[in-house]
Amino acid sequence: MGGGKVYTLAEVSEHNTPKDCWLVINGKVYNVTKFLEDHPGGDEVLLSSTGKDATDDFEDVGHSSTAKAMMDEYYVGDINTSTVPAKTKYTPPKQPNYEQDKTSEFVIKLLQFLVPLLILGLAVGIRFYTKSA
Repeated sequence: MGGGKVYTLAEVSEHNTPKDCWLVINGKVYNVTKFLEDHPGGDEVLLSSTGKDATDDFEDVGHSSTAKAMMDEYYVGDINTSTVPAKTKYTPPKQPNYEQDKTSEFVIKLLQFLVPLLILGLAVGIRFYTKSA
């Protein structure tokens, strides 16, 4: 397997049609044109992974060992890793400082206790008043 031609990402990116489809997976270049029609996920899945490092796409699906063994048949060379953009780590945007509500916890707990009691007292009062009327 080793010793194949070394391609740049730009060269591999030119092969992005149903009649000529190449993928980069784990630093290796594969010509999957003949496999497009047989791919269980359809040809669109493969075509959408052209022009970039498709390793994550390939690994995320969880291909079987049989599928991984089939890749040898489509191997055409290696990728020049210096031409592949480095993966950027996602950093979430800075959140503004959140100032907690100034209401004390004691007041909230007191209201959580008193409001249901008031509702219960009101219900009993209405029941008592309508029963005697």
